[in-house]
Amino acid sequence: MTSVYDWFRQHRFAVDFVLMGVLLLVVAPFGVLAGSTGSDRLGGALFSVLLVFPLAWRRTRTAMAGAIIAAAAILQWGLSVHPMPADVAVPVIVYALAAFGPRWASLGGLVLALLGAVMMVTRFFVNLTSSSVAALPYGMVLVLTVWVLVLFSWTAGDLTRTKRLREQALEDRAHRLEIEAQQERELAASDERAHIAREMHDIVAHSLSVIIAQADGARYAAAANPEVAPATLATIAETGRTSLQEMRRLLGVLRGGTDAPMRPLPGLPDLDELLLGIRATGLPVSYTVTGTARRALPPGAELTAYRMVQEGLTNVIKHAGPNARADVLLNWTARGLEVSVRDNGRGATASFADTVSRHDGAPSPAPGRGSQPSPAAAGPPPGPAAVGASGGNGLRGMAERVKLYDGTLTAKPLAGGGFGIAALIPYSEA
Repeated sequence: MTSVYDWFRQHRFAVDFVLMGVLLLVVAPFGVLAGSTGSDRLGGALFSVLLVFPLAWRRTRTAMAGAIIAAAAILQWGLSVHPMPADVAVPVIVYALAAFGPRWASLGGLVLALLGAVMMVTRFFVNLTSSSVAALPYGMVLVLTVWVLVLFSWTAGDLTRTKRLREQALEDRAHRLEIEAQQERELAASDERAHIAREMHDIVAHSLSVIIAQADGARYAAAANPEVAPATLATIAETGRTSLQEMRRLLGVLRGGTDAPMRPLPGLPDLDELLLGIRATGLPVSYTVTGTARRALPPGAELTAYRMVQEGLTNVIKHAGPNARADVLLNWTARGLEVSVRDNGRGATASFADTVSRHDGAPSPAPGRGSQPSPAAAGPPPGPAAVGASGGNGLRGMAERVKLYDGTLTAKPLAGGGFGIAALIPYSEA
């Protein structure tokens, strides 16, 4: 049934043309047979066609069809052609004008039909100039009867119009909701891709930087002191296991499996373990916490602080150069948590200092600090994999994480040498 209804809606003219043909075949013979002379029969046939044929456009060209039928009815009145069954086209077009035509055509058709009822009765059924006063009630009854038919047709058409407009509004609203839902799905997918990219970068870049630094340091130190190799390899193995666990957790969340490992995300209490792994690479790190938290940060904000410290120290290992040290400061203020990672290494290149700018509280990512690779803290130069590990994604990821919580992030070279990253994470969530 739905497919048939849709076909009727899509082929309105074909349906109306067929209905018009059926109606014409029904009413035209009566118009011809009603005439007593040849001219009357010809007039009946002609006006049957003029009145019924325009109904084929009653929905596609409603105003035009109404104008043609109105002109044919007035011409019929003017030529004194007696009413015939084809005049049923008048209430039909009144209905069509109310249902499918513009508002002015609907009201205009109603007024013309009501006026035409009076003209028809006074011309063909009650002659006001020669009839007696006793014929007036009969004429009034006829006029009221035709008016009731016309008003019924117009009211039914207006109700159809209201229903059609309501259905169209519902269809438009459903279409808009579908478009909005599609846009929301695309935005959610984009946000999820950005989230996955940040997590992958933080896990892989940090772990690989530590592993590369340890491997290069062990390779150079083992020549002078072979006993260093076992401890270094143990650190590499532990870092690899931790990274593998994080990767499995992330992939398990992506797959949505119920058996996937779902251990809690790292937060501020896990910084001590992170710093142990960093110090194992040979980089001295001081860790200071000042102030008192008014209330706990949400888990996502703690993860942001953790990842910022992780990324900042990873950059120190890769770019600060030999004999560098790092300072990590967590300062609880009335507004939120201030996180700072500073080092006394080589700092950024001049080009990086020129390209770092503020945008919505976040730096514009640039590969400047990675453009001059320096030896790891342990002494030996890192391999090419460590040099291009981040490619600017680290700063971009930190800026995106902080911005999610209405925070601000700055990253710039320090006046006395070295590089500093600082962020404020407010208590309130975004």
